[in-house]
Amino acid sequence: MRRIVIDTNVFVAAGFNPRSAAARILAAVREGRFQLIWNEPTRRETEMILRRIPHLDWERVSDLFQPETEFTGRVDPESFALVPDREDRKFAALSLAAQTPLVTNDNPFYHIKIALALTYSRRAPSWHERERTREPGLPL
Repeated sequence: MRRIVIDTNVFVAAGFNPRSAAARILAAVREGRFQLIWNEPTRRETEMILRRIPHLDWERVSDLFQPETEFTGRVDPESFALVPDREDRKFAALSLAAQTPLVTNDNPFYHIKIALALTYSRRAPSWHERERTREPGLPL
């Protein structure tokens, strides 16, 4: 089973559009095709945002955060100073620490996703992979 880190914006997009790529990613986690890797800061942010936005429901996705998939290793968000939004750094740092791809809708992560792909696979991403990551909502 492939492990992934999911940014909060994917949960938001899925909540607003049940037919979106984001919703299909969450469905794949629920079906066991992907395994959501999380830590307390990323779970806490996702819960806070989903509870804050009307029409979104934390309870509908809380079961995806399984205790056995929690990452408890060292994570260093401050090493991601390249990421302009400080709140997004925790997701990039978790992705690197867990050596797990990050699924996000944020375009500023484009170069980071390419670097993380190199870290995981130890090969250069193909032209197709680079082009796919330019569009919001598509996993690397």
